[in-house]
Amino acid sequence: MLAGLTVSAILWIRRTNDDPMLALVWLGGLVGALLGAHVGFILAELPARIDGSGGWLEILGGRTILGALLGGYLGVEGAKRMVGYRDTTGDVFAFIAPIGLVLGRIGCLLQGCCPGRPCAAAWYAILDAEGVTRWPAPVVESLFNLLAALLLAHLHRRRVLPGQLFHVYLMAYGVFRFGHEFARDTPRLGGGFSGYQVLALLVAGFGTVRFLQRWGSSPTHGSPGMNIRFSPARRPNVDLRKDETAG
Repeated sequence: MLAGLTVSAILWIRRTNDDPMLALVWLGGLVGALLGAHVGFILAELPARIDGSGGWLEILGGRTILGALLGGYLGVEGAKRMVGYRDTTGDVFAFIAPIGLVLGRIGCLLQGCCPGRPCAAAWYAILDAEGVTRWPAPVVESLFNLLAALLLAHLHRRRVLPGQLFHVYLMAYGVFRFGHEFARDTPRLGGGFSGYQVLALLVAGFGTVRFLQRWGSSPTHGSPGMNIRFSPARRPNVDLRKDETAG
């Protein structure tokens, strides 16, 4: 997570050269992500440990990217309202977030945290510090986020779904994380489900709601990507002639 924050800071600092208000927007996202990461971890882990299984210090000090995504989103939107910034910023976060997750999961792999469930020996399995064969959960999540970052960066360059790419990522990652959670070694609430799957559904649902809200607020209900490409042609001819004579 620290790697992701570092990457986002570097990219945002480059953008603040054009608009200093973006620094305040990034700060709001940072505070929201840190708070959301801690709150999300407590909500995901605490219900499964009510029986007194211990690990309270771990719960209080833990973090989850699911909470960070929600908290960061709310932090950015709150900061934008405070400073009066009206432009969309989610498209940049759409590939900053998965890049940060790739780096973060590599750290998880090296440190042995966030492991997969024990499994039979196979070419894809990894050994933990105790010699237990496990599903390569950090590797799988890194690959997913690497592909997501590449695809979203491509869509951003092509101006496809402008202003919607982070919502797309929230939906995709939420669905992926819900399914992948069955293979991760995390505390279970019952029926094989974990608290992280509840958070994953919240992330996917939140992304879907915000996607539909922004889609409905667009001038037309056609393809947002096409709207952004052909919108100059919708300007009145008199405005175009004035622009030409003024040059």
